[in-house]
Amino acid sequence: MTRGDSPDPRRADPDVPHVTGTALGSMPGTDVVESVTLLRGELGAPHLSFLPVLPARGPAAEPVARTAAVLEELHADRQPHGLRVSGVPGKDSRAARALLASDVNVLADVIGAESGTDAAPVKTQLLGPLSLTAQLYLHAGERALKDHGARRDISASLAAGVGEHVRAVRAAAPGRDVVVQLDETLLDRVLAGSLPTMSGYRTLRAVPPAEARSSLRAVVEACRAAGARHVALRLAPGVDPRLAAEAGADAVQLEAPTGSAHDWEPLAALVEEGLQLWLGVVPVSPGPVRARVLAQDVWAVWRDLGLPADALDLVRITPRGELDELGPAPLRAVLARVTETAELLARTAAED
Repeated sequence: MTRGDSPDPRRADPDVPHVTGTALGSMPGTDVVESVTLLRGELGAPHLSFLPVLPARGPAAEPVARTAAVLEELHADRQPHGLRVSGVPGKDSRAARALLASDVNVLADVIGAESGTDAAPVKTQLLGPLSLTAQLYLHAGERALKDHGARRDISASLAAGVGEHVRAVRAAAPGRDVVVQLDETLLDRVLAGSLPTMSGYRTLRAVPPAEARSSLRAVVEACRAAGARHVALRLAPGVDPRLAAEAGADAVQLEAPTGSAHDWEPLAALVEEGLQLWLGVVPVSPGPVRARVLAQDVWAVWRDLGLPADALDLVRITPRGELDELGPAPLRAVLARVTETAELLARTAAED
């Protein structure tokens, strides 16, 4: 079960685990109405649809600008070296805020036009505070990550501002829980001190793990205080997944290990503690891998670890990467494989 949750009473068969699917956020194309409508269809109940990120629309739609759009009393506008953070809004930051608000309105319109009783949760995704700070710049052209004060201010601004976005998504999806996914895709480099300085001749000093945990926890708690039902932390490969639990998140998203059951043991420990596991299982690149094979592989490891079938209620299947480079047909194929893998994993476990 998720933390504090019980099995879904809408489940047709209580003996079958409740495994669901979602994707990570970025989608191809420039038509947000089309994208939201597609996701509502392909990832309908019991799966997790979401407010998509469409980077092809331009700089205002990219993840860094989109996340900076929710900052409180800080703004990010484009300079030759990247997005510079300041206390004064410019045309770029105003465009990003307007685009995000427009996307939320589209979500409301699409959901409002639906018929039926689909009350499945809706997800929104933003960068986490460390990966955001690593991609914002100061006036001198250096990464904001370099400066302890800037790291503190951006993290606090994100924690203060994220609530308005969560409340807006909740209003756009009345009667549905809202899930927030915080992407920390640069966290491995932030903690390792491997991000280059402006000159490129040196690297920035590593951020202390305790500071990273504190920043993440503040944003997680702010999401929850604004009404988010669950908060998932998407971690870069190589980051200890226990960080998600230490930061207070309800779920951790990462690529499924490709090795033996031994490689899964840290994840098994988190499942036993009640943390949701969002597993990147489905390949994004075209290939002959069948959903049944993917499901059987996960179940085989799960069983070898001694985890019970009903613990699969904590599992959500995702692609192994973003989908924004896919064409229409491959996109639909990947989304279909995600939901099919989730359903077959549940059925395989029930029948074993």
